[in-house]
Amino acid sequence: MARESDYIATDGGLYPRGFSVKTEWRWPLVKSSEIVKLNYGKAMRATDRIHGSVPVYGSNGQCGWHNESLRSGPGVILGRKGQGPLGVKWCDDDFWVIDTAYFATPETDELDLRYFYYLAKYIGLNHLKDGTSNPSLSRDTFADLLVPFPPIETQRAIVSIVKALDDKIELNRRMNATLESLARAIFKSWFVDFDPVRWQADGGHQQAEKNHSCFPLPPATLKLFPSTFQDSELGKIPSGWKVENVGEVVESVGGGTPSTKKAEFWEGGTLHWATPKDLSGLSSPIILDTGRKITEAGANKISSGMLPAGTLLLSSRAPVGYLAVAQMPIAINQGFIAMKPNDRASNYYMLNWCRENMWVIENRASGTTFQEISKSNFRPIPMLLPTKELVRAFTDRVDPLYLQIVTNLRESLTLSSLRDTLLPKLLSGELPVPPALTATEDALQG
Repeated sequence: MARESDYIATDGGLYPRGFSVKTEWRWPLVKSSEIVKLNYGKAMRATDRIHGSVPVYGSNGQCGWHNESLRSGPGVILGRKGQGPLGVKWCDDDFWVIDTAYFATPETDELDLRYFYYLAKYIGLNHLKDGTSNPSLSRDTFADLLVPFPPIETQRAIVSIVKALDDKIELNRRMNATLESLARAIFKSWFVDFDPVRWQADGGHQQAEKNHSCFPLPPATLKLFPSTFQDSELGKIPSGWKVENVGEVVESVGGGTPSTKKAEFWEGGTLHWATPKDLSGLSSPIILDTGRKITEAGANKISSGMLPAGTLLLSSRAPVGYLAVAQMPIAINQGFIAMKPNDRASNYYMLNWCRENMWVIENRASGTTFQEISKSNFRPIPMLLPTKELVRAFTDRVDPLYLQIVTNLRESLTLSSLRDTLLPKLLSGELPVPPALTATEDALQG
């Protein structure tokens, strides 16, 4: 429900959230109804959609695909109703909007639609919702929202700055997805499909064309693989490899939550403390920061204490299956199983093993309110374990890939921070375009 504290009502309309009443506006504030119109989407049940290439949007963003469009792109889609957050999405292509969302159309030729997208995304929609059981954003309420409206040339300049940062962030995300896919392909080739073993077993001929991204292997690495198989409880496995329980291979520990009523555990804390929520929005299995920090006294109240950088985190409930390697010392709450890396199974070996065997992990979970896997159910899971030398060779092979992922993530965080700093100053006119453009170019060049 909209609250008076979320925005300020003026004689002219609703003051834009995210700006101080002391803001010195260089641009005029106009009602959003003067520059844009919100249009209702059209109801369509998921069962009525015919799968195609047209994205379907609802209140929280894309919710499916269809074979025909409701509106030609590009466009801005704004959430309309629901208890959850209302999304603000941009779509370059033709799209369909269902009846839980709006799509925006300009009311003037002096509006750059992408400028409106960045503006709406910054101001947000949730604080404008009204109602209790199914809160919604009314067009009348949104129409009263005051928004800065610079000349269209300035709008386009602002768009060019913010879009350049967003494009680089998106490029980094795609690069990381490719790097991660390559690491997973190598793991699957070596430790699931046993390609190097089969390649040697048939004389190095029939498998030469398979998984070409992983071949040819250096002779020293190829020698680490056997050329025969043996029987095991997991079926045929390479000769000389072992099947052991996870708990015999890596040390796995849980965490806890220091009393939130004791200020000495939290106030002024600088130590990272993770919950599964910190992993929920990660684009790559790497964690660089946490939403909350604790003090040393707080960390001492957790049985596992501060875990070393490189620890692999597996969310054990709400839900089961989030994975991330911590890049810094970290403490965890009770929603994790944390695995400390060692020379028998490195963090990146265990990360990929968990992914390939997530169905096994999930089948060990139990619970009525929500599924949870306990450490006592996790530790007995049998896992395939190659030689230490081969684990080391795999880790050496994928380390540069994950190092680049970390580098890209850190760069994206820097660019996101710059974007979030520049945008409100550009929207108000506090910061002229030329210095913002210079700062953006410097950041993108590195």
